[in-house]
Amino acid sequence: MNYNTDIEAANALKDKFEVIRKAIGKVIVGQDDVVNKLITSILCNGHSLLVGVPGLAKTLLVKTVSDVLDLSFKRIQFTPDLMPSDIVGAEILDESRQFRFVKGPIFANIVLADEINRTPPKTQSALLEAMQERNVTAGGTIYKLPAPFFVLATQNPIEQEGTYPLPEAQLDRFMFQIWLDYPDFAEEVMIVRNTTGAATPELDKVLTGEDILYFQDLIRRVPVPDNVLEYAVRLVHKTRPSNATAPDITKQYVAYGAGPRASQYLVLGAKCNALLTGKYSPDIEDVQAMALSVLRHRVVRNYKAEAEGISQEQLIRQLL
Repeated sequence: MNYNTDIEAANALKDKFEVIRKAIGKVIVGQDDVVNKLITSILCNGHSLLVGVPGLAKTLLVKTVSDVLDLSFKRIQFTPDLMPSDIVGAEILDESRQFRFVKGPIFANIVLADEINRTPPKTQSALLEAMQERNVTAGGTIYKLPAPFFVLATQNPIEQEGTYPLPEAQLDRFMFQIWLDYPDFAEEVMIVRNTTGAATPELDKVLTGEDILYFQDLIRRVPVPDNVLEYAVRLVHKTRPSNATAPDITKQYVAYGAGPRASQYLVLGAKCNALLTGKYSPDIEDVQAMALSVLRHRVVRNYKAEAEGISQEQLIRQLL
């Protein structure tokens, strides 16, 4: 891939993004914001947690994204009896009586962690090193994961029996928490029509792993005005009740606010959002577009907020 200037590359990224959206739209009806956020997280080299009730095509969406991108894909079904070695891999004794490391399903470009909250914390923590460091350690040896590497996890918010809440340290490693809602009437009619017929759409590969690595680097090079950078950091500071500048709503309803990783992801997401919407530098609106998905899982409500039924979403909207 050769572009003469970053402007030319930015225009190419916007065009390719439209092609990706149209390709995904052959399989996934509606959910435009969800698709946008998922592609944004991939272009920013971030992981995403998709939350929604059963039957909203969370797994199908991740599979479709991996089909459109020319990347290796592995699906791990998280269950209570899943062990860390089932994810990372294990050392086995081969025929020549030598220990050999057999790689687990984590060694792929896109890893779908299906129903991630159904496995105990010990197994969930097997993903921590992979998500942060992009490598795994087994038997004292460090193994690099393929690049690019993304964990796209799904979670069901209504079924709590037999589930284990994700630790805050793990949640913080997800760039976005993306909520999927029910389709509207027209969309559901189209979904039923598309999925009860005989036709299966053919999907073309739009981006390769090499393309994605190039565009990730391009997004890092996008200049950010100081006022936009400061706005992102100030917004994150507003979520921390211990901060002197925190508004009353934060002090009243928030137990713990977001950390510096939230500021980083707000700015990275804003850079990507700017390029995908035809701008060459982000403004405050781009930061605001990322705020819910970046902050939703990083703002921990206190008992008062839970008792009064005030959601993270309401709190973040107030801070905006």
